[in-house]
Amino acid sequence: MQEHEYHELAESTILAIEEAVEACGVDIDCESGGDILELTFPNNTKMVINKQPPLHQLWVATKFNGHHFEWRDGQWIDNRTGSELWSLLSEAASKQAETPISLSPADS
Repeated sequence: MQEHEYHELAESTILAIEEAVEACGVDIDCESGGDILELTFPNNTKMVINKQPPLHQLWVATKFNGHHFEWRDGQWIDNRTGSELWSLLSEAASKQAETPISLSPADS
């Protein structure tokens, strides 16, 4: 993947995550700046999603664990667990918000 392709893909993914969180119906505060999106849940736990340009990855830090995602076959896949990004985000956000949350990109 070319450098510019990675940046476009990562930035559009982070924006889609922010939009999905804002539309999920749970009061989660989103703060974005540069290459980082920080989510603060009603119980004051945090989740951080950020770009890692040298590795062409997206990193997700939850209250419970850290995940490193690589673009494979049209989706972001955790290089340790094999989890798909949106599935992991929904599961982690549900745990941190202490209520079911389903996150997905707007076009799906």
